[in-house]
Amino acid sequence: MKMKYKNIRSIREDNDVTQQQMAQLLNVSQNTYSQYETGKIEWTASTLIKVADYFDVSVDYLLDRTKKKKYGK
Repeated sequence: MKMKYKNIRSIREDNDVTQQQMAQLLNVSQNTYSQYETGKIEWTASTLIKVADYFDVSVDYLLDRTKKKKYGK
């Protein structure tokens, strides 16, 4: 099943971060990162944690499970 999470792309764009910059952070190609965002490749837990830490948000926020960016806030 294709899983596309809108908050991941939104937070990247809101912070003026390119797909290439995210790819470098995650040590993958830009094409691979693009496939993460479009849901062609499933996110791994470790990759989601890196992205959440980078943007200082919860993994639940990235996965559209909450509107709160951080726990308890």
